[in-house]
Amino acid sequence: MSRFTNRIAFLTGAASGVGRATTIRLASEGAAVFAVDVNTNGLAETAELGDNLEGSVTTRRLDVTDVTDIAAAVTECVDALGGIDIVGNIAGIARHHHIAEVSEADWDLMNSINLRGPFFVAQATMPHLLERNGALINIASNAGLMGQAYTVPYCATKGGVVNLTRALAMEFVKTGVRINAIAPGGIDTPLVHNFQLADDIDFSLMQNHIGYRDPSSAKQIAAFFAFLASDEAANIHGSILSADGGLTTA
Repeated sequence: MSRFTNRIAFLTGAASGVGRATTIRLASEGAAVFAVDVNTNGLAETAELGDNLEGSVTTRRLDVTDVTDIAAAVTECVDALGGIDIVGNIAGIARHHHIAEVSEADWDLMNSINLRGPFFVAQATMPHLLERNGALINIASNAGLMGQAYTVPYCATKGGVVNLTRALAMEFVKTGVRINAIAPGGIDTPLVHNFQLADDIDFSLMQNHIGYRDPSSAKQIAAFFAFLASDEAANIHGSILSADGGLTTA
């Protein structure tokens, strides 16, 4: 399929996991992808995987906690590629804490990457999306839809992403822009592989967010993202779409 020929995508978190998989998926379907991440080594690997695809992959280092650099990266993308049709707020972090162990620095970092970054990426890219009736897709989490023990800052920021998505969708409901979020459960990515559990936890409190099925793959979430970004999803706006193996069915 070539659903994204002549489309330009701006994707954060592109050095690994869902961000990398989405970069490759969109480029394989013809998109010119401007892929950003703070991890330059990972970006280089993503760029190499993007060689010889129907579309193209351009990479740039970006720390999404730096609002000034977000604006600069968006300008660079538009200057280099000609506009923006698709935005993916994919960069994120997760930590496991007892509430008493959460420092101010822990809270600020989680908020800066998971919520503040997506807001300012949306702000910087929205004028370009409006010009082209584009699509903005945020990666939220089932953690933004349900309470989860030992991940209070993460749940709070992902809940923020959920309502960030809804509020943006309402503000721009009379335009041609589409704004949605994907809420995955566990995904087989480096983020999950490197996840460290807090000490002395009650595992019975975790069953409701562990679930009963295998984790999703990054490629599965990328395929869902590609559908939402495509013209096939033209009537989907303001939705928080779960892809969590049934975690939020109850």
